[in-house]
Amino acid sequence: MQTDRRSPDDVLTRLSESLPGRVDTAAEVLTAARTDRSGHRSGADPLAVVHAQSVEDVQAVCRIADETRTPLVVRAAGTGLAGGAVAGAGELVLDLTGMDRILEVSPADRLAVVEPGILNGDLNRALAEHGLWWAPDPASKDISTVGGNIAMNAGGLLCAKYGVTREAVLGLKVVLADGSLIEMGHRSVKGVTGYDLTALMIGSEGTLGVIVEATLALRPAVPGEVVTLGAFFPDVVAGAATAAAITTAGLVPAIMELADEATLAAIKDYAGPDGADLPEEGAFLLIQADGPGAAAEGTRMLELVVANGGTGRIAETPEEAERLVALRRSAFPALERLGTPLVEDVAVPRTKMVEMFAQIREIEARTGVRIPTAAHAGDGNLHPILVFGEADGVGGSGEIPQHVWDAAGEVFRAALDLGGTLTGEHGVGLLKRDFLAAELGEVQDELQRRIKAVFDPHGIMNPGKVFV
Repeated sequence: MQTDRRSPDDVLTRLSESLPGRVDTAAEVLTAARTDRSGHRSGADPLAVVHAQSVEDVQAVCRIADETRTPLVVRAAGTGLAGGAVAGAGELVLDLTGMDRILEVSPADRLAVVEPGILNGDLNRALAEHGLWWAPDPASKDISTVGGNIAMNAGGLLCAKYGVTREAVLGLKVVLADGSLIEMGHRSVKGVTGYDLTALMIGSEGTLGVIVEATLALRPAVPGEVVTLGAFFPDVVAGAATAAAITTAGLVPAIMELADEATLAAIKDYAGPDGADLPEEGAFLLIQADGPGAAAEGTRMLELVVANGGTGRIAETPEEAERLVALRRSAFPALERLGTPLVEDVAVPRTKMVEMFAQIREIEARTGVRIPTAAHAGDGNLHPILVFGEADGVGGSGEIPQHVWDAAGEVFRAALDLGGTLTGEHGVGLLKRDFLAAELGEVQDELQRRIKAVFDPHGIMNPGKVFV
């Protein structure tokens, strides 16, 4: 077996011989693989993009990469927000978008078996025919893949009630760095045999292996009505306090999303005529209750909105409800229009959310960096979005100015000081690797590096991501 680093031409020759017609070196394809939705762009094109169509294709690519010591980046839709699927010079990109089949749906066992390239939204549209759904609901669900959701342990709007991706995965098939195929997890509701490698793989960001098949835990369609409430407040602190009051009252909304003043202004501008009835100033709280008790919960939530100084109304039609949800989902593209966004993703205990918003405002005022912030208010996951542009000397290079990084670092430290975490759902990727050890501590950081080495002894899997 070849165990020395080979020249790029040798690697491409081996790949082309093993996977004819699947090795892509077109300039536009290589350039697209240099970036993701985070806005980070690598300094050079990768070696090639290999379009896998089967598990065997993935195994062949991994074997060649491992034997030639060629760095390998797994990629699908490229919707990540942490630079986790960004590829650079000398790296191979393994594209899984062609592996997008639903292999099985079992209504009786409430599970589905899928390939990683299927879009989250397409999966749920197919499952609706069976009266089932897969709970993970990132704002990017119509453009992000299930495999990417699993690799990043994606969250989204429904996490407070229905959990993150980890709670919705029963088992995985994974190709390791050397091309070995392993199956982990189970199809049964319970399963505690050995170490939980499935949970370890979820959120591993492509650093341990390639997910090629997933067995997903499904839920039956939620019975009863869905009640959607749009509420507005003079400022985001009042909105955050209301969200905390709703949680304290024992209510569990399916969705509770908060947008601060700057974010609401951007949404209003982006929405055009659809945002005509939004207030000129203030913060926006979107609440949705589902299930048999939704009507009573919605009424009680509206009472708490008013008691905390807000105004709001319950949507009277499904169209009005969908418009309110669509306004929240538009926050990121709306903010992109203000400049280049560095999208961050801290989470704090729900009781600390008001304080976290206040600290973000203080950091923004002191540093001069604009930090519009939206939040999954039901679970304390905030998205401070540091906006910069031509005036900051970026010029489209993808380089983030140091003063913006400094402001981001202050946001991270504030979250950690409040008992929170660097990332609630986007992952570490490239953007947060410098801060990881501050959260993990020295011993855990070293332990995680050793786990990585067990799965990937030659260090070819997504190198430079997560760990510095």
